[in-house]
Parts: sequence; C-alpha cells; structure tokens
Amino acid sequence: MSASTGPLTTIERLAILAIILTWGLNNAAAKFATAALPPMMVGGLRFALALAFLFPFVRPPFPDWKRLLTIVLLSGPIHFALIYIAFGMAKSLSPLVVATQLWIPFTALFAWRMLGETMRVPAVVGLAVAFAGVAWMSLDPHGAADLPAIALGVTAAAIWAVATVLVRKTPGVKPLKVQGLTAFVAAPILIAMSFAFEDDVVAKVSSAPPLAWACVVFAGVVSTIGASALLFWLVQRREPGRVTPYFLLTPLVSCTIGVLFMGDALSLQLVIGGGATMVGVALVALTEKKTPPATSGDPA
Repeated sequence: MSASTGPLTTIERLAILAIILTWGLNNAAAKFATAALPPMMVGGLRFALALAFLFPFVRPPFPDWKRLLTIVLLSGPIHFALIYIAFGMAKSLSPLVVATQLWIPFTALFAWRMLGETMRVPAVVGLAVAFAGVAWMSLDPHGAADLPAIALGVTAAAIWAVATVLVRKTPGVKPLKVQGLTAFVAAPILIAMSFAFEDDVVAKVSSAPPLAWACVVFAGVVSTIGASALLFWLVQRREPGRVTPYFLLTPLVSCTIGVLFMGDALSLQLVIGGGATMVGVALVALTEKKTPPATSGDPA
C-alpha cells in the first residue's frame, strides 16, 4: 500500500495537528497584535519577516505575469489589509473567525462561475447553510456589535477565494514562488498604506508591548513559513482532500482561545449560527475534496 493511499502516518497526523494549532493561535495573535499596532502595519511587518525567508524564491521566470500579479495583489495587500482591519475592529474573536471560513464555499462558487466546475448538490446545500449561519450569527446582539468587522472578514474571504481560483487557472507556478512574490509586493504596499491612512503609526509602533511583537513574529515566521511548509509537504504526499478537511478544526482552536482568554461572550444564537456555518463549510469542503490548498496557506 503506497504512502499516498494508506492510512495517515503518525508524523502526518502530527503535522496536521501542528497546522491546526498554528492557524488557530495565529487568529488570536492577529487580534492581539492589531489591538496594539496599526492593522495594516501588522500585515506589512508580517510579510517583511516572511520575505526574509522567501526572497530566494522571487526570481524569474514569471509565467502569465499579469494573472500572477493579480493573484499576488488580491491575496497579499488587498486581502490582508481587509482582514487585519477586521481583526482590529472586532470586539470578539469567535464570530469573525467563523465568518472568514466562508472562503471555502466562496471558492466553490467562484470555481463554478469562472472555471465551469460542477457544483454538486451537497456543496450547494452547504453553501446555503454556511451563509445562513453567518447571517443568523450576525443577528445576535454580540454578533451585531461586530457586524462591520464580520462584513470586512466576509469580503476578505471572497477576495481570497478569487485568488485561489486564479491559482487553479495558472498551473505550474510553485507555491513558494507565489508566497515569495506576495510577500515582496505586500510588505511595502501595506507599510506605505499604514503611514498614509492610519493614525499615530510611529507612536504605536514605539510603544507596542513585547507580546504584540511576538504575535507579529509568530504570524510572519511560524504561520506563514512553518505551517505553510508543512501544508505543502502534506499535499505532496496526499491528495488535498485527505488532509484539508481536518483544518476545519482551526476555528475551534481560535474560538476556544477567544472564550477562555479574550473575553468572548457566546450566546446560544452565536453557537447555533457558528455551528451551522461550519457544518455548511464542511459540506462544501468534503464535496469539493480535490480542491487545492489556498495560495498561501492560512488566509488570516
């Protein structure tokens, strides 16, 4: 029995667990970092750190460079500007993290429209359930307080999904090259946007506590480089559908941290709405099990 078809090995299961924990912690780290630092500066510094490791991959050739540039802009400065602003605005971590998982049904929807891929009935049902779950969650008083942040998070999820579909249309581009180019473009743009549009940037950067800087380092090195490297190693050994459904546990990690350590208040309506969203997302993910991983691993 080959490694690609047999049961997951212990080292593969540990790699999956490490990715889930890393991405779950990264959401909490983003919330803490954007409370102390300007959100777009957090994104810029994250990519500047990542670029230090990924720069060797930023070299020609650049096949279909116009589409590649579109992918890089969408998945880098545009997506991460929105998502970090959303983290900075949100009062609670949990509803926002659940809402951002809509990138999975968005990807299936855009692949159907842009690539002509078939949407099976379970995926259509899952898509409807996922969006209904976010709507129901947002009607709760606690969720409604974060409605602007949730709206930004959903928009960022849709942009990430478009970038993911464009990657499907650009075969032969290595993931680490896409990551390196994304960091190369996103770091200066996000830092420039921070100085242009955010207030008291120098003062906030100068006074940020060590834990905020640790969160930035965690996002730039552990999440962007470490978890993504593990993900690419896994999907080289296994079909994406064998491993990616496990990553639906990521919001559970983030929500647990939010409730236990960050003061998130969970009502029954939030729990039902969040649970419905994740059930819908799971239906789409399990139906579209040949979907490749996203452009840069964790979309947050």
